[in-house]
Amino acid sequence: MRTRWTGIGAASGALAVVLGAFGAHALKERVGATELEWWHTAVLYHALHAIALVLYGLFRERTDCRGIPGVCLLIGSLVFSGTLYAMTLGAPRWLGAVTPVGGLLLIAGWVGFAWQAFRAPARS
Repeated sequence: MRTRWTGIGAASGALAVVLGAFGAHALKERVGATELEWWHTAVLYHALHAIALVLYGLFRERTDCRGIPGVCLLIGSLVFSGTLYAMTLGAPRWLGAVTPVGGLLLIAGWVGFAWQAFRAPARS
């Protein structure tokens, strides 16, 4: 899985662009302002964490560390953005109670990434 994080991040980034365009063009007239804001937030976090996965993949190519932060970033992005996408498209609003779990996984991913980066041996 060492080199797969970059590809997963790139694919996720492409999906974020597609979903952003869908939100901007197809949803504009179909959902309310609140739902459109959920979609916007979902796309923003999705895209940012797609970039994070690409960066994590590049980092992993240079270091010998476990991929747990990448897993947290990926699952966190899926849960956080996925619940917002789903609610925008009409899923029950109780899914909003699950969204913070995704946020916590994203935080854990960033903290784990930072921990590994600080512990990685310096390259000359």
